[in-house]
Amino acid sequence: MMSPFILYSDGQGNIFEDSSLYSCGRSGWDAEAVDESDWILLPEGGSLYELPGRRGIGIDVKTGEMRLCEKGWAVAAFIPPAHTGLYLAAYETEVGAPTLPLFCYTAAGWFNEKFYVPAVRIEPDIRQEARGYDAVDIATGAAKLLNAYPHNRLVKHLMENCCNTYHCPAARNLSLGRWECPVPVSPACNANCIGCISFQPQEETIHSTQDRLTFRPKAEEIVEFTVPHLHTAPFPIISFGQGCEGEPLLMWETIREAIIEIRKHTNRGSININTNGSKPDAVKVLCEAGLNSIRVSMNSARKHIYESYYLPNNYYFEDVVESLRVVRDAGGWTSINYFVFPGMTDCLEEYEALRKLISETGLDMIQWRNFNIDPDWYLGKIGCADTGEAMGVKNLMDLLREEFPLLKFGYFNPPMERIRGQFEKDFAS
Repeated sequence: MMSPFILYSDGQGNIFEDSSLYSCGRSGWDAEAVDESDWILLPEGGSLYELPGRRGIGIDVKTGEMRLCEKGWAVAAFIPPAHTGLYLAAYETEVGAPTLPLFCYTAAGWFNEKFYVPAVRIEPDIRQEARGYDAVDIATGAAKLLNAYPHNRLVKHLMENCCNTYHCPAARNLSLGRWECPVPVSPACNANCIGCISFQPQEETIHSTQDRLTFRPKAEEIVEFTVPHLHTAPFPIISFGQGCEGEPLLMWETIREAIIEIRKHTNRGSININTNGSKPDAVKVLCEAGLNSIRVSMNSARKHIYESYYLPNNYYFEDVVESLRVVRDAGGWTSINYFVFPGMTDCLEEYEALRKLISETGLDMIQWRNFNIDPDWYLGKIGCADTGEAMGVKNLMDLLREEFPLLKFGYFNPPMERIRGQFEKDFAS
């Protein structure tokens, strides 16, 4: 295979290839050639974005030198869940260019009448694949849940907002009665994440992609629909903490009450929390109540990079690490929701910090998530002028696999069947 050609947009919704330039990728601040073996077909469910005010950087087919594609605006790809990008789109930003919305911007190219991206499939689980969603079945399932729980505010929020308006994959799976059930609980947050998808200050140059939960659900509202889900769904999980809310640990008392009541009715399935890990004492109480797993989100294993992005209120990076230890000591499953920024995630300093985190916490799993953020805007916000020497995302993964053979890689919270020792065998297929 040859390297794919660069893509550009005419600003009118049309995308073309420029066969005089090979597509390259971005690592940190720099444009780089992408090894031919790193390109895969754009997976089903992927999308292409025009990047206004930006000119793509490519490699001249004849001279081998890098230059700008002046024919139109740069193009990037959104790659669907279960895939992790290896390079960002490479471009030069013009003065006055708008800040990009909160999506991922993976490099993309065109070869033999097909779109390609530099990425790996990191997760075999099919729970969020585009082909698995039938619009008629989703609408029917959502209507059934709304009819079954007419007074449940949480079901109403999940079906009308998350499922039907935002097409949230987790909420759509709930409507279909399968796998992981989302349980948002908190309208407030104790962090001020730069790339928050549910709340952005009015003076900011970007907008949140969805509205945040506006009420505090009661434990009985949670129990009412999660117990039937655990009883009947294949590979069932219920997960507190979603993109449409603040920090669930601020509602730990309600969560504890709900877990205790849920476990009075069924021991089936897994109870998980997606969190910033800011309250290790609350996490300990939840583990005692029956919490099975935790997924802690982080953009970096380095304190100064983490706190520059999360801007935490009344907690510190050390609390996040302690929450992982608490769940490990309680015999639970620990994951990090690791925001991958090629050139920064795989720099040497980050690698050493990540190794330390894994060793100190006995981490079970890394969920390699694509970072949904404007790369230039993000690096500017955290004050990072030099991302450091990078080793490549694939090389980083290989080194971690070699040093930590028990550490699992993936993209989703594993169900109990996988946690109990059949990780590679059982998934939603």
